[in-house]
Amino acid sequence: MNNCPYKYMPYVAIYYDTNKGCNFQGKRKMDLHDNSAILINQPQVVAVMSVPPLKVTEPRLALQVLADDDGIDARTIGGCYQVVLYYNQCNEEDNGWNLAGWFVESLAKALLDHPLLAGRLQRRSDHHNTWLEIVSNDSGIRLLEARCPLSLARFLEQNQEENRETQLVFWNEIDHQNPEFSPLVYVQVTNFECGGYSIGISCSLLLAEVLVVDNFLKKWAKIHDEMLSKNGEIKRPIFYQPCQKNVDEALASDVISRSLSKNGIQSMVFKITSNEASFNKERLRELAMFCIEEAEQKLNIKMGLKFSFVVKESSKVTRVESCSKSKRGHSSMQGLALKNCIQMTPTTWNEFGLYEVAFCKGNTAVHVSCWVASVPDGHVLAVPYPKENVSALIIVSPPR
Repeated sequence: MNNCPYKYMPYVAIYYDTNKGCNFQGKRKMDLHDNSAILINQPQVVAVMSVPPLKVTEPRLALQVLADDDGIDARTIGGCYQVVLYYNQCNEEDNGWNLAGWFVESLAKALLDHPLLAGRLQRRSDHHNTWLEIVSNDSGIRLLEARCPLSLARFLEQNQEENRETQLVFWNEIDHQNPEFSPLVYVQVTNFECGGYSIGISCSLLLAEVLVVDNFLKKWAKIHDEMLSKNGEIKRPIFYQPCQKNVDEALASDVISRSLSKNGIQSMVFKITSNEASFNKERLRELAMFCIEEAEQKLNIKMGLKFSFVVKESSKVTRVESCSKSKRGHSSMQGLALKNCIQMTPTTWNEFGLYEVAFCKGNTAVHVSCWVASVPDGHVLAVPYPKENVSALIIVSPPR
């Protein structure tokens, strides 16, 4: 271990038996909720580990999460942005088991520039107020390995008939009573039978702009590809776990408990173009209301009586508000004037470069899916977007 690049090692919890080979024929698993054996062909998590940044983050970074009105509750910190990227196997070394092993190192390097992703929410208070902070305490991102007894093509075929993509991403809702124990990001690598794999990422909506705006996945993939090109003759990562896990046995529910998830929500993404370099919170709120009205018309949905409005005020402050229809009211004259001097353009998740993410050089994703999950009351996210002459990005996610 003298050549190990880590100053300190990630916590690793691997669960497997001594059976040899890669037998995907097993079809039975213990259900995590009622412990009864059921016939399934869904992916099964076989390994879990935590990946911190490669080096200790100094000085510590902090992002304040300020809540208006109702204070800090599950609605304030709930919800996640999820993306699944599907890849064909391009060579013998390009498989999910190898990939997950190398991810421990490349992800640790990528987190050096984005340590908040590996941080935790912590509760702060003074004599008058209570608030939350995301602190870069290097607790780590959860990395999971899974296997699926179907081929990639067969899984995608079944997904068209019945949305099954939530099986390829892992999310456990943040505990608002003890948030310091809840990871903010999960990465799940799923191996399919006969080659092919998927990479599923779940990220708290409080940090979603790091994936959407800062293109973290493309930066991580570039670091990963450059790292592999420098490894030369080294074919196996330190954290490679051979395909010896027993598909008939599930990990204990207290080890991999997850939030029950239904299919993702159809969100609408808007680019706001204006001569103004930036908007304050009040203007972003006004613009968000216009985006909500257009989303309701185009998606034929209603935002409901209440929804959460999250605005990234600065690099150090995110504010969460509880909004309602009664607060929306009618657009003011100032709001109408603002609408006339901006361009509000609906766009798609595909415009954020996800199809260009290649962890193995030249092997881009054959399919990409994105959605917002775990927001039962609806959710609106507004973040600055100083790219391509765009001032802001607003994402409207209706309630389930």
